[in-house]
Amino acid sequence: MDAMLHKLVGILELGGPVVAILIVTSIATLSLIFYKLWQYKAAGVGRHIELSLAVDAWDRRDRATALAHLGKSRSYLAPVIAMSLGGEGLALSERVDAEAEARFAGLERGLNVLDMVAQLAPLLGLFGTVLGMIEAFQTLQGAGNAVDPSLLAGGIWVALMTTAAGLAVAMPTSLVLTWFEARMTRERIFANRALRTVFAPGHAAEETRAEPQSTALAHGA
Repeated sequence: MDAMLHKLVGILELGGPVVAILIVTSIATLSLIFYKLWQYKAAGVGRHIELSLAVDAWDRRDRATALAHLGKSRSYLAPVIAMSLGGEGLALSERVDAEAEARFAGLERGLNVLDMVAQLAPLLGLFGTVLGMIEAFQTLQGAGNAVDPSLLAGGIWVALMTTAAGLAVAMPTSLVLTWFEARMTRERIFANRALRTVFAPGHAAEETRAEPQSTALAHGA
């Protein structure tokens, strides 16, 4: 533990305040990611087996089976689907869509912070590099005629450390953010399909049955 703390202090001394800010940012970002993972698991994001069975049963106009599967669902969308089963009409459809969006907004809260970290961390690292390069050249200038290349080389690698730290924070954050956004896109697609099916049950089956009849009438004519 003491050795790790000593190394951390050494990194902070080399990288300066920019690296310290990036380390604090990385810890906060990691905490937010773990919280979002827990939130998604608790809400049942991506786990809609019972809800899918309920929607399919409702599409077959099997109300009893649909309600049974809906009662077993632990998905955060279950209350929204239950609300949509209570009636029909444009007003109810808009209300249900608004309720679904409110739940999506709750799950997406904090993703803008990850986006901000992914964009600003490389810039912060670059800022630290510029400051380090300025300091390195000032040291070189102060050396006068007794120029030691190691002074410049040492200053440059220390300055570039902040860029590396910024990229090390930004790249994983960007990957995790993309994964979260992809999951929410799939959630919206599922919810939209489920709600449209609830408000228009059995239409696809009726159209399928109607096509052979219309074809037979056309041949008969």
